[in-house]
Amino acid sequence: MGDVNQSVASDFILVGLFSRSGSGQPLFSLVSTMFIMGLLGNMTLLFLMHMDSRLHTPMYFLLSQLSLFDIGFPLVTIPKMASDFLQGEGSISFGGCAAQIFFLTLMGVAEGVLLALMSYDRYVAVCHPLRYPVLMRHQVCLLMVGSSWLAGVLNASIQTSITLSFPYCASHIVDHFFCEVPALLKLSCADTSAYELVLSISGVLILVFPLSLIATSYGLVFRAVLGMRSGEARNKAFATCSSHITVVGLFYGTAVFMYMVPGAYHNPHVDNVISLFYSAVTPTLNPLIYSLRNREVQMALVKMVSRVGLRPKW
Repeated sequence: MGDVNQSVASDFILVGLFSRSGSGQPLFSLVSTMFIMGLLGNMTLLFLMHMDSRLHTPMYFLLSQLSLFDIGFPLVTIPKMASDFLQGEGSISFGGCAAQIFFLTLMGVAEGVLLALMSYDRYVAVCHPLRYPVLMRHQVCLLMVGSSWLAGVLNASIQTSITLSFPYCASHIVDHFFCEVPALLKLSCADTSAYELVLSISGVLILVFPLSLIATSYGLVFRAVLGMRSGEARNKAFATCSSHITVVGLFYGTAVFMYMVPGAYHNPHVDNVISLFYSAVTPTLNPLIYSLRNREVQMALVKMVSRVGLRPKW
């Protein structure tokens, strides 16, 4: 009996996103629809990049990794949130909470690093097109992807182990719809101020370094584009970078608020909305951004549709 009580006591209770709204069912339907659309969109992108030889380029190889992150991130949060809503309870085990923190931190950091490295790819494509096959050869692409995964695993391992080493002997009600480090630290009965300061500093560094690379890369890209004499060449260069810039803005906009704005300016309601944005909205928008603004992806999609006998009548 003691073991059972200890097990129950170690569980956390997640405050569901829909419990804060009087219109829980419509909001649940909206989030579920976005989740399904995001999964289908990203899986379609992955399928196209695998099947169409025209998309077997360094840019699309890196984009395929972004799609993997955009599939994984909502899978860690949305199904659990939906299950809690349908069952009317929000308990999560200590191990389940640890898994959520680990995988969300891993994919969040890895995606941030990957987006920064993708800006270097665009810089090479625009500023050094003749050297692009050498500078962005397959070994370099593998190194980029491996570096992003390694950064994510290291950061996630450290944050998860330290966060869960604190005693949680008071309330076990997490004022969030999934286990996230800031929300969990509020429940600790130990002094976490020093660790929170380290988290803030590391969060700033993790964001500043990739953002610096992105700003430098696109600064050089814009300088090169403005020096082009051909209007067609300028438009093509802007088109090849616009999708990535949009995705960077969506990702880093929410990340800057969550991890660079002091905790005193946060409240649970706003944090839930921001978290929903980067865990459900952004993964849904990313494949749309890359497909609607990218002619190569559109052509690959039309080719796939025509193969199955569903050629659109345009």
